[in-house]
Amino acid sequence: MIGRPARRTLVLGGARSGKSRYAEQLLARARRVDYVACGLPADGGDPEWADRVALHRDRRPGSWRTVETVDLVGVLGDGGPPVLVDCLSTWLARAMDDCGVWDGGPDADARLAAAVDDVVAAWAATRRRVVAVSNEVGSGVVPATASGRRFRDELGILNARVAAASQRVWLLTAGLPQRLR
Repeated sequence: MIGRPARRTLVLGGARSGKSRYAEQLLARARRVDYVACGLPADGGDPEWADRVALHRDRRPGSWRTVETVDLVGVLGDGGPPVLVDCLSTWLARAMDDCGVWDGGPDADARLAAAVDDVVAAWAATRRRVVAVSNEVGSGVVPATASGRRFRDELGILNARVAAASQRVWLLTAGLPQRLR
């Protein structure tokens, strides 16, 4: 990168596209980074998930701090070192669960909309340097289930809103980064 690094960067890509590794490279010069893991912590119940989590942890410098949370508003509102959010897709899945979207809970849609609004506002207002990773799902197969289509649609909307509030947006395809903004 030439010049001053962007304060807010979104890195998009499909499964195994290299998006997380690329996001890590964007922050490689930072001695300290808060690595925000939004997925479920590995608890031993799913060996394949545990292997994925371990792969990500092993790649990161020892000076980077892992923060396992879905409280992105809190993290983005705090001061501190640069932040890497990995990833918005897992954050959204957990937010949809927490808001009761899948159970048809009362006001679930309004609660989800408010959670997304809060995260987008915190992203736009953060004073920390932040890089977020998310899955680009708009080019894939249309999911066969209503819940799969709902998740895809919600993620597309979230990605577009975060991209609009970002100085840099990258798309990774087959490990190759392409700058969109």
